Amino acid sequence: MEAHLDIQPLTGSLGAEIRGVDLARPLADAVLRDLRRAIIEHLVVFFPGQELSPQQQKNFTALFGEICQLPYIRPLDEHPEIIAVLKSPEERGISTFGGTWHSDFTFLERPPSISVLYALEVPPFGGDTLWANMYDAYETLSVGMRGTLDGLCAMHSGHVYGAARPPTHLKTSTSMDISRNNTEADAERAHPVVRLHPESGRRALFINPVYTTRFEEMTEEESAPLLHFLYGRATSPEFTCRFSWTPGAVAVWDNRCTLHLAINDYDGKRRLLHRTTVQGERPRSVAGRASELNATCR
Repeated sequence: MEAHLDIQPLTGSLGAEIRGVDLARPLADAVLRDLRRAIIEHLVVFFPGQELSPQQQKNFTALFGEICQLPYIRPLDEHPEIIAVLKSPEERGISTFGGTWHSDFTFLERPPSISVLYALEVPPFGGDTLWANMYDAYETLSVGMRGTLDGLCAMHSGHVYGAARPPTHLKTSTSMDISRNNTEADAERAHPVVRLHPESGRRALFINPVYTTRFEEMTEEESAPLLHFLYGRATSPEFTCRFSWTPGAVAVWDNRCTLHLAINDYDGKRRLLHRTTVQGERPRSVAGRASELNATCR
């Protein structure tokens, strides 16, 4: 299946390194086909030693769909499809961008599908990123729990950019221009707790500690115990992989079936990566009979 690519799996759950591919050049149809299959199989793939201009990164990202501009974060002036994920050396004791387990911008009606992250500058040590397999998190639950979750929806909100909740006690980065106190970010949107992946056909948990606020028609207090249990299950070590960045490394991952976390352990060092994001589809529920698989939350 992957004869055109040199793929080395990194863990038993997810993650693989791919060598021998120059992402700055157009990819042959067979290579692109195998790359898509590798992402479906491994959920996140890594390409070491790349050299990409902003335009080349956008060209590569567009192979997976329409590039979207993300809300609340100022992009590069000349490339509005790219955000610079930056922490400067002078920023110490802050909460770094992406420093909590999450899937990107799940409060959107059509959350992102594929993300591409390209490392330009990395600290000599630290600054790793972790990913978690949300298929495994779901499939290892009991039959009874899976049956309960299949029929639930959860509310998602961009409240970390909003005005309704008190600000965190942690200082946040000033290296990135992130918009805060936007009242529209406090709005909630319902998505299925278990979503059917449109390409693999598998079921994955679709909740995360940053943007999921509660279960639909439940309070936050009522929802918290079960959400806390599910987050713990999702981020169990056996369902994760860890990647140590090197200059020129590229990560490509599927937001629809993973969580990720940027480790903030490099105070006094500079870390700069460029991220592009592909527009996803509206999440689909798996509740009910097979003929009802296209049901969606409100």
